[in-house]
Amino acid sequence: MRRDSRNSFGRTDEAAIIEILSSRTSNERQQIKQKYKTAYGKDLEEVLKSELSGNFEKTALALLDRPEEYAARQLQKAMKGLGTDEAVLIEVLCTRTNKEIIAIKEAYQRLFNKSLESDVKGDTSGSLKGILVSLLQANRDEGDNVDKDLAGQDAKELYDAGEGRWGTEELAFNELLAKRSHKQLRATFQAYQTVMRSARDLQGYFADRLYKSMKGAGTDEKTLIDIIVTRAEVDLQGIKARFQEKYQKSLSDMVRSDTSGDFQKLLVALLH
Repeated sequence: MRRDSRNSFGRTDEAAIIEILSSRTSNERQQIKQKYKTAYGKDLEEVLKSELSGNFEKTALALLDRPEEYAARQLQKAMKGLGTDEAVLIEVLCTRTNKEIIAIKEAYQRLFNKSLESDVKGDTSGSLKGILVSLLQANRDEGDNVDKDLAGQDAKELYDAGEGRWGTEELAFNELLAKRSHKQLRATFQAYQTVMRSARDLQGYFADRLYKSMKGAGTDEKTLIDIIVTRAEVDLQGIKARFQEKYQKSLSDMVRSDTSGDFQKLLVALLH
C-alpha cells in the first residue's frame, strides 16, 4: 500500500479504499487482510463494516472474500430461510468451470459445515434439482474440440424426446406442463435457458444481465456487485466489449449514470 494502512482505513479514507481494493488481485487482497490483522490486531472486514455503509460496503466486503467463498455465501443466502432464490443457484452453478465448482463446494463445507449438494437437493425439486445436482458433479467436458456427429445425435434425441415425437413422449411432456406449478416450470425453463445461453455466449449473457440491471427505472445493485466482482479477474474486459457491441454504449458510462458516490467510484475503478 502506498499509504499508511491505519490512516487509510482507520479514518475511512474512501479514496484509498477504492484505489487499493480495485487495483489488487484477489490473492493480493488476501495478503492485505493478513498483514492488516498482524499490524493492528483487527480484522479488516470488521473495520470496514463499522466504517462503511450501503452498496459501497457490500462491494468492498465482496472484494475481500475469496471468489469461491463469495459464491458459497451467495448460494447459502439463496437457500436460507423460507423460499429459495432459484435464479442465484442457476446463475452461479451454470457459469462456473469444473475447477471453480469444486472450490465452491469445498468453501461451502468449510464455511457452513455442511454439503452444498445436500442443501441443493433439499431446497429444489424436479428437473431443476436434477440439473443443479448434475452441475455440482463438475464433470462437464471443457475441451475445445467439437464432435459434429455427437452434436447432431444429441439434437435428434432432444427433438425425439420433445415435440418431435407424438404419443407417449408427448403425453409425458404435457403431463409435466399440466402438473408442475408455474414457479417450478419457470425455474426449470430458466435453468435450461441459462445453460444454453451461457454455453453459446457467456460474456454476452453477463452483458445482458448487466444491461437489464440498469435499464429503466431503478437499478439492481446486487446484480452489478455480483457480476463485476466475480468476473473482475475472469473475463470482465470481454464482457465490457460484448456490452459495447450489443448496446452501442460503454458499460462504464452506464454504471456512472446509474450509480453514485463511493459505490460508483469503486465499480468504475474495477471496470478499468
